[in-house]
Amino acid sequence: MAEKPMWEQIGSGFVQHYYQQFDSDRVKLADLYTDASCLTWEGEGFQGKAAIMTKLTSLPFQSIQHIITAQDHHPTPDSCVMSMVMGQLKADQDQVMGFQQVFLLKNVDSKWVCTNDMFRLALHNFGA
Repeated sequence: MAEKPMWEQIGSGFVQHYYQQFDSDRVKLADLYTDASCLTWEGEGFQGKAAIMTKLTSLPFQSIQHIITAQDHHPTPDSCVMSMVMGQLKADQDQVMGFQQVFLLKNVDSKWVCTNDMFRLALHNFGA
C-alpha cells in the first residue's frame, strides 16, 4: 500500500492531536491557534487565540469524548491543508450527538496551526 500524501499525513495527525487535547485538557488547544485564527462555533464567530480559547474553555460540560468516523484532507493552492471531520461526541451524561468540523491548517514558523475552524453539531429540526 502506498504511503499517504503529505497533506493527508499532516491533516490526520492534526485531527488526532486536536481531539486528544480537546478531550483531555482544552486549555492545551491554545498552542494550535494564532492571534489571526478564526472560529465559527454553531454560527457564532470568534477571532484571535484569546477569544477562541475563551469560547472553548467556557463550553458547559465537564467531560467530553470525540469519536471520529470520517475525515478528508485536501492541499490548497497556497500550501495549506483543509480538513473536514465527521464524528460523534458525548458530553457529560448527554446523549451521543453527531458533529462536523472543518479546519484550515497553515505552516507558521515550522509549526502547523489552525487558521480557520468551523464547528456544527449535526442536529436536525424536522418539526420546524
